Amino acid sequence: MNQIKSTFILALILISTNTFAQYTDVINSNRPGVSRSAFSVGTNVVQFEVGPYIINEKRAPALKTEVDGFGIDFAARYGLIWEPLELIIEGTYQNDTKTYFSNIPFDEDRANFKTLTIGAKYLVFDPYKNAEEDKPNLYSWKANQGFKWKTLIPAVSVYVGANYDTKNNPYLAPGIEGFSPKVMIMTQNNFSGGWVFVMNLIKDRIGTDQSDLSYILTLTHSFNPKWVVFGETQGIKSDFYADNLFRFGGAYLWSKDFQLDTAVTFNAKDTPSVFSVNFGMSYRLDFHKDKEITNKDNGTSVMEEAERKSRRNKSNNDDDSQNTKKSKREALDFD
Repeated sequence: MNQIKSTFILALILISTNTFAQYTDVINSNRPGVSRSAFSVGTNVVQFEVGPYIINEKRAPALKTEVDGFGIDFAARYGLIWEPLELIIEGTYQNDTKTYFSNIPFDEDRANFKTLTIGAKYLVFDPYKNAEEDKPNLYSWKANQGFKWKTLIPAVSVYVGANYDTKNNPYLAPGIEGFSPKVMIMTQNNFSGGWVFVMNLIKDRIGTDQSDLSYILTLTHSFNPKWVVFGETQGIKSDFYADNLFRFGGAYLWSKDFQLDTAVTFNAKDTPSVFSVNFGMSYRLDFHKDKEITNKDNGTSVMEEAERKSRRNKSNNDDDSQNTKKSKREALDFD
């Protein structure tokens, strides 16, 4: 009985430790949506996220134009050295035809990277890490499922990266080319019941004539371990372009390393109006290995400690058994 109890407590300790770590047993994708999670993929995990899409934009009434085309969002993420650190290469490539409805209508074929960025993200604050009050309550299921006020405190990550823009890019303001800095703050709240709220604050192409300031708010809800739905709003403001975009969609976990997703994007204006549909996927190559957890008092691992307790309990049970047999023999000899 003591051995069973020790094994149960050990399992709870390991579950709690994995909760505080960056790595998760199933894929941790930024998709669906375009916001970035505060948590990394975990050390020695390589993750790919891609999302082909079709796009339609209409501008009216002045300088009436229409854009029809397709594109692809992509990202490669790698957890490096430390659990909170993640390297990211990401971008968006688009190919479309822009039609100008003037006195003499004409078409302009366009193709280029709308964004191409390399950077690093680091988790600077995790409210759940090493929190004694977040350990499972062994005696109350209700206590484990109830609302915790601490969940209102978000995890916080910072991102620093660099954009690379080619010369004469039709998707950017005139004169934008070469490298420019990008910074971001990411927060994430994990609520009970499968609700997750993510917020991104972004300053892009710093020091150029198209220095965008934007925010992204994403609310995700998982109905079960396989299905997730989300709603998202994105605000963008610069001298070159301003918009408020809305996204809705969902994702399906095909396996622990593979996810499928879809979403629609639209706005509420006509300068231009935007409508887009995308289908995406995320896949990871998982080479992660958990670090051995040590007992601070004697430097031994948790597994070794559990095994030692098991042997000690077994030894005590054997001693009890021997003492019982000895007492019986003495009783018989006495008789």
